[in-house]
Amino acid sequence: MAQVQEKQNPAKGNRRRARSGGFHLDMTPMVDLAFLLLTFFMLTTTFAKLQTMEINMPTAYGPNTPIPGKNALTVILGEKDRVFYHFGYAGDEPEVVETDYSASGLRRVLLSEQVRQNPKLVVLVKAVETSRYKNLVDALDELRITDTRRYALVALQDEDRQLLASR
Repeated sequence: MAQVQEKQNPAKGNRRRARSGGFHLDMTPMVDLAFLLLTFFMLTTTFAKLQTMEINMPTAYGPNTPIPGKNALTVILGEKDRVFYHFGYAGDEPEVVETDYSASGLRRVLLSEQVRQNPKLVVLVKAVETSRYKNLVDALDELRITDTRRYALVALQDEDRQLLASR
């Protein structure tokens, strides 16, 4: 297919020269086949699948079950990648502690004895308006890593804002 034809030199006459057993292999069909296979595998391969986390949200018309303050851990996602937590509710004037999203921060709080000894504990995740979406994802990841089964995404109340402002 893709060969270059050489002219015979007329000065040497029309003698036929015995050629040594040279071998020529046309690679064009093999290249075509390689590109066809490459295209086939690229089009039929599933690339990285999105990883989603299932969140069961309560319905708006469902029953609202009050949680006692001793069974509540409130995690507040603040601005500039800050995270605060306290046990109980803001109306009880709890001690607010600042931590971070690392393994020695929020994860250590979720794995602490005070949290693990209370099987009825519910983690209430609240976010201020200026916190980033990444912070919420990081907090949900930590809840998933620590195998926390009971948590809720809750709107930030005025008491929580006042508690953060007084801190």
